[in-house]
Amino acid sequence: MDAAAQSASPVLSAAFRDKLAALLGTDQIRPASPADAIFGVQPHLILEPATEQQLATALHFANEAGLAVIPRGGGTKVAWGNPPSRADLILSAARLNRIIEHAWADLTVTVEAGCTMQTLQQTLAQHGQRLALDPLWPEKATVGGILSTNDSGALRLRFGSLRDLIIGVTIALPDGTLATSGGKVVKNVAGYDLPKLVTGALGTLGIITRAVFRLHSVPRYARSYSISTVNAEEAQRLVLAIQDSQLAHAALQSHFSGDASPTSDILFEGTEAGLDAQAAHLRALCRSAQMSEAPPNAWNARQELWSFSDPASTAIAKVSILPTDIVRTIELFRRTAEPHRLRWKSLVYATGLGWLRVEGPAENLHRALSSLRAEVEKMGGSFVLLYRPAELSSFDAWGSPGDSLPLMKAIKHQLDPAYTLNPGRFLGGI
Repeated sequence: MDAAAQSASPVLSAAFRDKLAALLGTDQIRPASPADAIFGVQPHLILEPATEQQLATALHFANEAGLAVIPRGGGTKVAWGNPPSRADLILSAARLNRIIEHAWADLTVTVEAGCTMQTLQQTLAQHGQRLALDPLWPEKATVGGILSTNDSGALRLRFGSLRDLIIGVTIALPDGTLATSGGKVVKNVAGYDLPKLVTGALGTLGIITRAVFRLHSVPRYARSYSISTVNAEEAQRLVLAIQDSQLAHAALQSHFSGDASPTSDILFEGTEAGLDAQAAHLRALCRSAQMSEAPPNAWNARQELWSFSDPASTAIAKVSILPTDIVRTIELFRRTAEPHRLRWKSLVYATGLGWLRVEGPAENLHRALSSLRAEVEKMGGSFVLLYRPAELSSFDAWGSPGDSLPLMKAIKHQLDPAYTLNPGRFLGGI
């Protein structure tokens, strides 16, 4: 960028920097590096406010100046979604990392958005409690980022999704307002349901600064089993039978791939006597299948999908289907991967939510992903691309927006009319 362009840019101008420095202090402002680029779109500055009010004011300054802001927590999922149409500032919640209040007697916690999930769980465990959530990369992933991407794992079968666990939220809006909705009691239902609205919105409506969650007790004991089946049909029958039984399982997931027989994992939590009874019931239910104790890493399977060696030839998608369509979907994966010379591996929860990793030449990935999305959407499901090679950066992450897009755009216009936050990254170009 030449000197004239630099002086014309409000991001790089001395006046704008002085305004930010007066608000934040020079130690909270730094230049962005090439490692901070999102799909090749390079931001200029990274801001790290130390308080919610600082964050809200900095966002207001950027909004007034017509700048594009990329919210960021731990950065573990910053590549999810579409490439931003613009990226001037990264507004980081890294310093907003306090656990404000653990009301252990009420089974609630109030925590700032920059706190990592691992830190939060370690603190809650001191009182025998937990946030019943198993997101990716808990040692780095922050509360705000997990909420913005709606990232939950196998435990959602028993305890619900993030929208079931969050009961209050505070967000910074582009006009500088700090908006709070919900409360610190589990049955608070008054007012506009902002907590559910911003969960999964990818930071396009406001920047989450704190959240309030309902908690659950840490189980006294836990036990997992793996059940091997001959094919996808048997795996689906097993999953549906378990779901229709009296078993009180906390999680149930199935592994599929192009080069191995299916395996399903089931998790039980409770007392030792209760676990023994559950295991006996499960054995009676699975007489025709091979049952064994699950390996310790069974519940890291979703994260292990992200352990790949060649980023230039790998794509990972989140797929949502009906539980009764597991066989049909797995056959679709196999039928699509083989002619395109792709390797594939999938993890599917009993709820029908699953993940697919495909690996192969980029041009083959593009054709296969397009075909898979079209077929999954015909089945009434969804196919969201979470990771793709740089060569496929223009491939839409979201797929068909359905008939909800006008309402979503109306909400976006109400809260962020200038498209300051994560412009172009969400569904339908929001």
